[in-house]
Amino acid sequence: MTTITPYQAADGNFIRPDSEFRNTISSEPGARYPPEKGRYALYFAPGCPWAHRTLIVRKLKGLDDIIDLYQLHKYMGPQGWYFSGEGGSLPKDPLYGFSTLKQLYLKASQSYTGRYTVPVLWDKKTGTLVNNESSEIIRILAGSFDELLPDDRREKNFPGGGLYRFRSQESRDAIDALQDWVYNTVNNGVYKIGFAASQAAYEEHLGPLFSSLDRLEALLGKGGPFLFGADLTEADVRLYTTIVRFDAAYHSVFQCTLRTIRHDYPHLHLWLRRLYWDGKVVRDQTRGAFHDTTAPYIEHYVEGYARSRFKVLFKEQGPLIIPANPTHLVEPLPEDEQ
Repeated sequence: MTTITPYQAADGNFIRPDSEFRNTISSEPGARYPPEKGRYALYFAPGCPWAHRTLIVRKLKGLDDIIDLYQLHKYMGPQGWYFSGEGGSLPKDPLYGFSTLKQLYLKASQSYTGRYTVPVLWDKKTGTLVNNESSEIIRILAGSFDELLPDDRREKNFPGGGLYRFRSQESRDAIDALQDWVYNTVNNGVYKIGFAASQAAYEEHLGPLFSSLDRLEALLGKGGPFLFGADLTEADVRLYTTIVRFDAAYHSVFQCTLRTIRHDYPHLHLWLRRLYWDGKVVRDQTRGAFHDTTAPYIEHYVEGYARSRFKVLFKEQGPLIIPANPTHLVEPLPEDEQ
């Protein structure tokens, strides 16, 4: 008999609940959360791809001295994400002395009963949680603080109209459409496979994942170097955090084993390596943000996912086996491919 968890349906399918804190930061008169230097903090755990998105955009925008960054432990504990003082994690929450992220959520809402997830965008001034939905946080970071930034870091001055906000309606519609199927079949698709509690649920999502990777490969084969041609968009950011984890963690731990990025998707593999290594054709736009938010943590991805799967599917019963990392976590980028 299959044991059902809060993450799974009766048929063994993985379910990801919606995020519940969905406020924004705005310069509009009377806004509850206006942009202010030093007012907000971003909580993250290094292995989480959803939090990783927000780190990339914070780095791209040059928000290092405007939004604080608070790191939790690289793996979850019995009560979820926590502070440990190890591996870059703060020893405790610097604002309230908390030891777990759960305590921060309960400070924001004593009646909260949802998941205690990262990323968290926190308002230090009012002592509450602004937003915990990564797709919305990256748009907040991309444009809401522009009045505090030099001209070259403002969204409207990025190539093509920036990551999203200042692009044409046609361009935004195309980005939204791509991100819809990428989220369902790739970003979240790997979790539907890795946390599947039945053979049928596993097989149901395996084909769509690799069909979408085939589709992305064809798209990048049209010229690139980015998903929408010459300019970086938020679609690249949102896809990257899944693809950079694919060969090490999703292929082995989550059993996404039909193909690998490095051996079966040459255009997607080149796109990944250019973003990670700041290849010549992209570095004016990538600004080291992909590499600098990945390299310090990438060797821990596989263990984090092994521990998560062990906890969700096996309730931490029996031996925990952690697969070895590939020899090269991200393959080199030769000069002639940069």
